[in-house]
Amino acid sequence: MRDERVLTVRDLHKSFRKGPEFIEVLKGVDLEAHAAEGIAIVGASGSGKSTLLHLLGGLERPDAGSIVYGGSDISDMDEKAKARFRNTRIGFVFQFHYLLPEFTALENVMVPSLLCAGSTLDAARRAEELLDMVGLGHRRFHKPGELSGGEQQRVAIARSLMMSPGIMLADEPTGDLDPETGQKIIELFTGLRQRLDVTCVIATHNMELARTMDTVLVLKGGHLEPTVP
Repeated sequence: MRDERVLTVRDLHKSFRKGPEFIEVLKGVDLEAHAAEGIAIVGASGSGKSTLLHLLGGLERPDAGSIVYGGSDISDMDEKAKARFRNTRIGFVFQFHYLLPEFTALENVMVPSLLCAGSTLDAARRAEELLDMVGLGHRRFHKPGELSGGEQQRVAIARSLMMSPGIMLADEPTGDLDPETGQKIIELFTGLRQRLDVTCVIATHNMELARTMDTVLVLKGGHLEPTVP
């Protein structure tokens, strides 16, 4: 971990309507992440972990508060600017992969670059490098339906790194996997963090994964709290 601050979150609030009432999920969340730092966010189901990750990734808009990457506050961006920022600066790994079924593994990894009108040849070279890195170079021409759940998650992780983002956000990356496959994904995350020196913020129920991070925080009552050593 280095002193450079990659992400600063201040007084983040988010509510949802449920019938006639509003449910306040986040009640003033503060968070800082530094270069190459690994942060795990744990908490009970329904505590708001996925909501927080979606806000950090610009997939939802907060009711109040700021989310600043470097000098850029994504909570103030319009949707077009936010989508561009998210695609180029943030890597996102979801629980359920969201791969394009008609595309090969290689093509799925290339998508972020192609969305930015990047060189197809350069994108293919970078995608091949990343698939090799996650142990799937030999499966690059297979489509998602021909891959196991763990292999699909590896493709999704490679895709999240396509644009060399400053930060990777992962929402329950082992949540849909069996324990053995989940363990392999934990080892992959650990290896990638060390190799690429990338900042990671991970929401997870998996305490084994959480303990591989530098910092573990609990989301409880709408606030982030440090865990008891």
